[in-house]
Amino acid sequence: MNQDKDTLDLRELLSLPPRETELEGAFAELIPDIRKAVVDKGYVRPTPIQEKSIRPLLAGRDMLGCAQTGTGKTAAFTLPMLQLLNKDRHSPRKGQPRALILAPTRELAAQIGQSIDAYSRHLPIRHTVIFGGVGQFAQVKALNKGVDILVATPGRLQDLMDQRYIRLDQVEFFVLDEVDRMLDMGFIPDVKRILPKLPRERQSLFYSATMAPKMVELANSMVRNPVRVTIAPNKPAVESIEQKVMFVSKHNKNSLLAEVLDDPEMRKVIVFIQMKHVANRVLHKLEMLGITGTALHGNKSQNARNRALNGFKNGEFRVLVATDVAARGIDIDDITHVINYDLPVESETYVHRIGRTARAGRTGHAISFCTADERGLLQNIERLIKRDIPIDFEHPHHCDVACNAPASSPRNPQRQKRSKKKQQGQRSNEQPRETRQARGKHKNGARNRQNRSGPTAGKSRRNRNKNRSRQGAVA
Repeated sequence: MNQDKDTLDLRELLSLPPRETELEGAFAELIPDIRKAVVDKGYVRPTPIQEKSIRPLLAGRDMLGCAQTGTGKTAAFTLPMLQLLNKDRHSPRKGQPRALILAPTRELAAQIGQSIDAYSRHLPIRHTVIFGGVGQFAQVKALNKGVDILVATPGRLQDLMDQRYIRLDQVEFFVLDEVDRMLDMGFIPDVKRILPKLPRERQSLFYSATMAPKMVELANSMVRNPVRVTIAPNKPAVESIEQKVMFVSKHNKNSLLAEVLDDPEMRKVIVFIQMKHVANRVLHKLEMLGITGTALHGNKSQNARNRALNGFKNGEFRVLVATDVAARGIDIDDITHVINYDLPVESETYVHRIGRTARAGRTGHAISFCTADERGLLQNIERLIKRDIPIDFEHPHHCDVACNAPASSPRNPQRQKRSKKKQQGQRSNEQPRETRQARGKHKNGARNRQNRSGPTAGKSRRNRNKNRSRQGAVA
C-alpha cells in the first residue's frame, strides 16, 4: 500500500511543471511572463546597465544611460518597457504606436526588433520594425493593424510621417539608442524634427556607448530629471576582449590576413574595412584561398545584407567582411574574433567594432592591422581606451617602418572627399558664369554675323543698290 502511495506521489511530482529558475537582482522585479522569456534566453543575472536601469524605468523615470557596447543596453530598456505597456494594456490605434525606439542603422533596428520579439513572446504586445532600403508596403500594412512598439530608423520614419501613415501623438515611451552613431551619420537634424511631434508627457530614454558634449546637450533637451547611469566610463573597451596590434605594410595586408585566418581558433570572424570596394576585393582574395565569407556594406540591397548577416549568424560563412555599417547592431553571441583590416578614423568606432565579440559574458579577441600612415589613428584609439594595445612582433609580415612611424595627424578620407566635392562645387558654380558670358558673346557674334550674311543681309544690299541707282538717276 505504501509502495503504491509512493509511486502515486512520484507520478504527481513528475507531472508538475519544472520550477522556475531563480532570477537575480532587478530581474526579480519583472512579471512572470517576462521572467519566463528571460529564462528562455538563458539569462539569470542582470548586467550592470540592466541592474541600474530596470527599477528606475519601472518607476517611470527618464533615463540617460552610457555603457560599453555589448553589455545589454537593449534588454535594459526593453524589459521594463514591455512590463509597463502590458500593465496598462489597450489596443493600439492604426498608425499610432505607444512606444517609439529610434536606431541609427537598419541592422541595429532589426536586432532591437528581435530582442522585443524574444522578450514579449508570452505577452499580447505587438511591434514592428521599419527602415529604408526595402519597400514600404509590408511596413505600412503592419502599422495599419496597430502596433504597441515601433522600432525605426529616422529616415524611413520621417518619410512615412510625411505620407501620414504614422502619428506620434500617442507615444508613451521614447527611446533614442546609439546616439553617438546618429551624430556620426548626420541623423540629429531628423531627430530634432521628430521630437516636436511627440507628446510632452512621455517617458524618455537616452542610451549611448559614448557621451560627447553635443550628445549631452541633445539629451538635456529631451529628458526631464533623468536617472543617470554610467557603467565603467574610464574603460570603454570591454575588459574581456584580448587586444593586439600588428604593424604591416599596405601591400602585405592581404597576406597577413590570410596568415591570421589560418588559426583554427578563428571560428567566426568579422573583418572591418574602411571602403566598400576594398571589402569586395578582400572577400574575393579570401574566396580564392578557400575561406568561406560574405560581405556587408552600404552598396548592397537590404535583402542582400539580410542574407549575408543570416548566413554568417547560422555558420554558413566563417568570415564577414564589413564596413562600419556592421559596427553596431550585430548581436551574435559566438563571434570569436574581430580584425581591423583598416583602423577607423573615429576612435569611438573602434570600441563599437571590437564590441561585436565578447558578448553575453564570453571572452573575445580583437586584432588590428596598422600601417605607417595609420599610426596617428592608433594613437587616438589608445588615448580613448586609456591603455596601450600590445604589439605582436612575431608575425611574419611585421613592418618596422610602420612600427616606428611618427604619430602624425591622421587623414580623414570622408573629410577629404567632402573637401573635393566642395572644390568641385565651387568650380561648377564658377563655370556657369563663364559659360553664360561665352554664350552671350557667341549669341552677339551670331547676331552680328546674321546682319552681315544670310537672307536679311541680302535684302540690305539690294536696298542699298536701289538707293544708289536712284541717287545716280537724280544726279
